[in-house]
Amino acid sequence: MDVRLVDGPPSLISTFFDLGRSGYTTAEFFASGEAAAYEAAGATGDDGVWTVRPGRRAPFTTRLVVYRPADPAAFGGTVVVEWLNVSSGADAPAFWLNTHRQLIRDGAAWIGVSAQRDSIDGESLFARLTETEGDFSSITLPPLKKTDPERYASLDHPGNAFSFDIFAQVGRLAREEGGVLGPLRASRVLAAGQSQSAAYLVTFVNAVAPVAGAYDGYLIHGRPGGPALLDGARWESRAGRVRIRTDGDAPVITVQSETDVAGLLRSAGSRQPDGERFRLWEVAGAAHADTYTIDAAFRDSGRRGPDELAAMLAPRSAPLGAEFPLPINSGPQQHYVAQAAVAALDRWVRTGTPPASADRLDLEPGEPVRLRLDGHGIASGGVRTPWVDVPAAVLSGLGQEAAPGAALLFGSTRPFGAATLRRLYPRGADDYVPAFRAAAERAAAAGFLLAADLDEAIGVAAASFPS
Repeated sequence: MDVRLVDGPPSLISTFFDLGRSGYTTAEFFASGEAAAYEAAGATGDDGVWTVRPGRRAPFTTRLVVYRPADPAAFGGTVVVEWLNVSSGADAPAFWLNTHRQLIRDGAAWIGVSAQRDSIDGESLFARLTETEGDFSSITLPPLKKTDPERYASLDHPGNAFSFDIFAQVGRLAREEGGVLGPLRASRVLAAGQSQSAAYLVTFVNAVAPVAGAYDGYLIHGRPGGPALLDGARWESRAGRVRIRTDGDAPVITVQSETDVAGLLRSAGSRQPDGERFRLWEVAGAAHADTYTIDAAFRDSGRRGPDELAAMLAPRSAPLGAEFPLPINSGPQQHYVAQAAVAALDRWVRTGTPPASADRLDLEPGEPVRLRLDGHGIASGGVRTPWVDVPAAVLSGLGQEAAPGAALLFGSTRPFGAATLRRLYPRGADDYVPAFRAAAERAAAAGFLLAADLDEAIGVAAASFPS
């Protein structure tokens, strides 16, 4: 793979704050080479143990965005390579947005890969869903060649069937000295992807990783039940029962919201037990996307006070300009748990110490898939955090079914009324904040929150509690 540095800022809707103030640099590279499309050489069943072989080959030129510590002494040795999400039609660094605070704290480098053709030439999953499942037009965006035709004219992607090999080659590139990481030398390289990218990573782990290697661990966030198809075709259903193979050397953590398990992503059928190389964390009260995803993440530099963060996380019912039936999910627990997950994966790879195992979300018996709810309407089971164990609202990954379309991704917030808050917390914040703190400390002790995030999370909870 040949790489060329491109002058000027990349076209990527990412964190808006100055990464330089955090000691990081930003660079964009065009990467060229020849990639293979993989084809099945045996069964590709629900057990995830797939056999493939390389087939046709084609040249490609794609782009990489790199965030890395400017000072080599600040580099912690970990590189996270993200399969950029293209569901909108443009590249989105969904995993970086959720976990950048932890990656920066750890001095990790991040490489975002335009692995799929969609974000280069134009193709949108959300545009297709608008034809069948409601209006997703508010979250569709133009591809690179329309965003900046001159800058990206030389990009040439042969199609999504080649995306798996392109992603594998970038994993190997991350280990090369003097390449896209400049003077930094990687000790471990982790792969990450969210939503549609998670579906591609499921296929990568099951089919390509055994023959192409490249990565030391995988963090799969918000996967559907059905994986991506090897030939790059559009899969017809998000439902499925395909599990993730666990016979490789590289460990896998999968983080799922309620939306992913019992809502739009339909992954309940793909559940599997934890093992020596696998963990599944299903986060109670979390949605596929939330107010952190669409607002706070872009501005969360680590230098915001609790009042500012609380305002950015506040419930809203028209986040994209169109009114939804309910305010969207406003709980920040998913991004805090995702940060704990990437830290746990890094430690697993470095030391061999496995992460905590989590209970699964409780489901009612029978079909369709339904979450079991407590007396407040909060999901039981799953990864527990103070936002669901010491609640001030019902946070859910569901609840917008009256307005199919983009709303289905965002879950809902139903704040408790004054009477319920008085019953639960007779002295108001004097009862709520200590109880929240105790629950946060339990979650950290269990391995699902980071100690470094506790003071901030407690401060935001205090600032958000109704006065």
